[in-house]
Amino acid sequence: MLIKIKAVGICGTDIHAWGGNQPFFSYPRVLGHEICGEIIGLGKNILNLKSGQQVAVIPYVACRHCPACLSGRTNCCENISVIGVHRDGGFSEYLCVPVNNLLVVDDVDPEAVALIEPFAISAHAVRRAAIQPGDQVLVVGAGPIGLGAAAIAKADGAQVVVADTSPARRDHVAQHLGLTTLDPSDPLFTEQLSATFDGSLAQKVIDATGNQQAMNNTVNLIRHGGSIIFVGLFKGELQFSDPEFHKKETTMMGSRNATEEDFAKVGRLMTEGKVTARMMLTHRYDFKSLAEILRKRRD
Repeated sequence: MLIKIKAVGICGTDIHAWGGNQPFFSYPRVLGHEICGEIIGLGKNILNLKSGQQVAVIPYVACRHCPACLSGRTNCCENISVIGVHRDGGFSEYLCVPVNNLLVVDDVDPEAVALIEPFAISAHAVRRAAIQPGDQVLVVGAGPIGLGAAAIAKADGAQVVVADTSPARRDHVAQHLGLTTLDPSDPLFTEQLSATFDGSLAQKVIDATGNQQAMNNTVNLIRHGGSIIFVGLFKGELQFSDPEFHKKETTMMGSRNATEEDFAKVGRLMTEGKVTARMMLTHRYDFKSLAEILRKRRD
């Protein structure tokens, strides 16, 4: 499928990758994996799409035949290829995309559609947590993925608390989501968390920091029978108390990428107005200034 790019997001990964030394990338590479486009060219025998439709690009191209894919977990395909990482992406005027990697989202602003991808990462973490209405959830880290996880968990009916060491990020969460925020560097953080959750620790913790110390500490933030989901990645080893882990019968899992189901959920939440892109957007740039912007951001 050939699409014309309407909007594309710039994330931290793109800025680091632009310098040419980002792990997991293959070079040379056209970057850009947060993409909104318009279909302008159809492949053969395509019945469910048509020219002129607005689409979000699902950048995770799965092989569809490994054990993970056959079990429906295309997000952790053994042979995964990511648009903007392993194959050329959306920092271009036009892009060819496999038909299975397009989601039609007609009634949402293109800027928001481009941001379905990071929200889908968050949505996958929330789905891994199996959050139910009334669950008491702690999100650690209020960057884009943590912010999205908090918004989606709230939309799913959870009681959400967000922890971040940055006062500016805590203010941002309070302003855009109206959620309780805490400072995890405060010596009384655990006591404050327990007080917020009626005397208990968190039922579920979603860590979006990728910070070793924060991730090591998550086992101390959940109640007995609780769950920990690591959506942030630390490129090293983690260490925590095994007696504490076992005593609480902790469920611990990773969350990687997102599936078509997660993209569809975010598209639906955006259409319903339950999740908005305003909380993610900080700047807008003309496409012609892209190289200069990436250079400035990198430096």
